[in-house]
Amino acid sequence: MTVERKRLIIEMGMGVDQHGQDPTVAAARAVRNAIAHNALPGVWEVAGLSNPHQMIVEVKVAVPYPEQVRKEEVLAVLPFGKKTLTVENGGMVVEGRAIPELDDKNDEMLLAVAAVTVLIEQN
Repeated sequence: MTVERKRLIIEMGMGVDQHGQDPTVAAARAVRNAIAHNALPGVWEVAGLSNPHQMIVEVKVAVPYPEQVRKEEVLAVLPFGKKTLTVENGGMVVEGRAIPELDDKNDEMLLAVAAVTVLIEQN
């Protein structure tokens, strides 16, 4: 018996860290933005899952300084599922304004983009 993975939904989002220059913050905000307005009744009504942790959630994020991303913090944004995260170099760096009271290290604002794919396994 072969198990096949089928995609149910792909959502995209964008996140920004205007102050602090933390790519994890930008990445987590992008994932949160991607899932912010979703309801997935098809997971139960069509796919027949009995528990939301049965769905597979694959996240791909493009952000400046990807090696600095704390993956567990980004995945913590997702409430359910068997989660994986791929981080790659991308997004954008935009010149902002450093404000010492906000712990800015420099004038950079970091922008991240994310794609969140929900899959199910079927026989």
